[in-house]
Amino acid sequence: MSILKAVISGIIQGLTEFLPVSSSGHLSLWQHFSGTRGEGGLLFSAVLHMGTLIAVFIVFRRRILEMTGEALRMVKNIFTGRFSFRELTAGGRGVVMIIVSLLMLLPFYIFRDVFECVSGDDDIIIEGICFIYTALLLFMTDRCEKTYKTMGDITVKNAVIVGLFQGAALLPGVSRSGSTIAGGTFCGFDRETAVEYSFILGIPAILGGCILEGKKAVESGAAADTDPVCMAVGFLTAAAVGVLAIRMVRLISKGRKFRIFGVYTLIVGAAAIAAGVFFNA
Repeated sequence: MSILKAVISGIIQGLTEFLPVSSSGHLSLWQHFSGTRGEGGLLFSAVLHMGTLIAVFIVFRRRILEMTGEALRMVKNIFTGRFSFRELTAGGRGVVMIIVSLLMLLPFYIFRDVFECVSGDDDIIIEGICFIYTALLLFMTDRCEKTYKTMGDITVKNAVIVGLFQGAALLPGVSRSGSTIAGGTFCGFDRETAVEYSFILGIPAILGGCILEGKKAVESGAAADTDPVCMAVGFLTAAAVGVLAIRMVRLISKGRKFRIFGVYTLIVGAAAIAAGVFFNA
């Protein structure tokens, strides 16, 4: 892989991880046409995702520090017998709901081989269908009117729903941020809370995925063939672009302009399906 390809991959990852257009789908298409598929591509993808995680920590550092403190306090209260769900602060309630949403990924873990197969094959028709699904979610998100819940108002039912939406985003072409923001909005989260919850929820989910992907690549021996310079360039590019993308999404969410990305993903989905049919014909 060249430095230029690493930079392009980092830009694609940094933008699409947070813009509701599917990072996995775009990376899958990019790898398809640039010839960077395989176990090496899987490891590089994991490194790019780590770069975007750094971006989340940078932008949401205050909320993350608050929730980390609340989590430690809850653990202490549990062991001292002073824990009470009803007395949780907004930050503490957010921690519990994040955990509930993450638990919803467990059923999807059973079918992880299916998701990996779809991401690694040479057929981009499924990616196209998933892009169109993302477009429909984004169009529906802009139409939601009753959005008032903040972090302290989220219920267990809401957390379960958002978690299931995140599970569906394991398919390439289904945007994780778009899916979870949509799920939160459908549950009545206000726009800022939906974005914040979505990105913080992605921290352990993406980190876990990176570890699994990296482990698989190392075990296969593909890690030995990777260029550390390209890895570093891709990582830093993804982190820097990711910070800008998060700020962009926060602004867009307030203006209810997700339909812009709905149109974009609809076009990409249709193009991917057409290209898949043409090249497989």
